[in-house]
Amino acid sequence: MDHTRSESALLERVRAGDQRACAECVEIHAPGIYRLALRMMRNESDAEDVVQETFLSAFKGIDRFDGRSQLRSWLYRIAYNAALMRLRRTAPETVAVDEAADPEDGATVPQALFDWRDHPEAELERAEARAELERAVRELPEKLRAAFVMRELENLSTEEAAAALNVSEDVVKTRLHRARLWLRERLTAYFAAPAAGAEAER
Repeated sequence: MDHTRSESALLERVRAGDQRACAECVEIHAPGIYRLALRMMRNESDAEDVVQETFLSAFKGIDRFDGRSQLRSWLYRIAYNAALMRLRRTAPETVAVDEAADPEDGATVPQALFDWRDHPEAELERAEARAELERAVRELPEKLRAAFVMRELENLSTEEAAAALNVSEDVVKTRLHRARLWLRERLTAYFAAPAAGAEAER
């Protein structure tokens, strides 16, 4: 059975109130939803609450899911909105992110770019580097963070991420581009230091 047929069959069971189907849906999608929620909320307790709220809302409103997007995109949208509502209740967004802005429009422009070509991907696999990257991702403005997490870390397609965020694919591409620039600037000092040390030892 292909993915589409499998998802349709699962949805029909969920709509029919099959508790095993609901549990199966949670088992399939909860890990990704939790990772998104954790990176949005920055603490495990709130992330767990977002996951719970996401599935409660999804199952309650499953009849409103029209199937125009994949179930995963729909669940990510619910989770993203739930996380945003919680974030805005506790701390209003202070970083303005223009939907269609690019750096030439006056948005945040990286001040220091570091050439990463000399740093193979193996560098990112080191635990310390991963932790640094994780910290940087959590510091991204929320809209950029959501786009980056969905596209780069959860491997949603641009179309899926656009559906989850309820924006156009162009907006997702713009946010992803700006997130990469932001992260590059944020991580420049971390990756530049070892390179500078190695250069000095030559």
